[in-house]
Amino acid sequence: SIEHLTYLSILGSRAVSSNACLASKGRAEEILLSASTPTCVLRVPMVLGEGDYASGALLRRAAQARSFAFRPASLEQPIYAGDVITAIGQAATLKYAGGLDLAGAESLSRRALLQRAAQSMGQSTSVVGLPIALGYVLAAVMQTLLANPPLTTAMLGVLDHDDAIDPAPALQALQMPALCSVDTTLTKLLVANANV
Repeated sequence: SIEHLTYLSILGSRAVSSNACLASKGRAEEILLSASTPTCVLRVPMVLGEGDYASGALLRRAAQARSFAFRPASLEQPIYAGDVITAIGQAATLKYAGGLDLAGAESLSRRALLQRAAQSMGQSTSVVGLPIALGYVLAAVMQTLLANPPLTTAMLGVLDHDDAIDPAPALQALQMPALCSVDTTLTKLLVANANV
């Protein structure tokens, strides 16, 4: 009785990826897209929404005078959660079948995103870059010592992925208007955070 599915995947997912997480997502995409039920695969990057973990972490780090980031030049293209919800609704309404890459309106470095978030709070932060190799060593140690590590090498590989795509084809396919800008998204997060 299911008429349509939308599967949220990760930007950069491919079944043949050397990254275990991206490969797993890619295999799931292939299974769903080959099924008889029309399926829309939405591959998205960092999603920022009111009250979620990633948004809270971003705001906490941006509020510090000095924040640390692995490879701060890495490109992020965050998308507002409300835009993802709209995309899911449009995919269902249109019964869109196929894979789409959908990211936010702007691609910017991890350093620039932290500084933009700090600026939206009327503050500034100095972003100190950490070697990505250190991150992989820490992740490997956690994988070895912990049954449920908060960070794995595969997860770090996903986080270290450069996101810089044109969202226009996905917007056109789903008949969606323009996406929330980074600044508008940050304002929405701050308003929600103030009301908690």
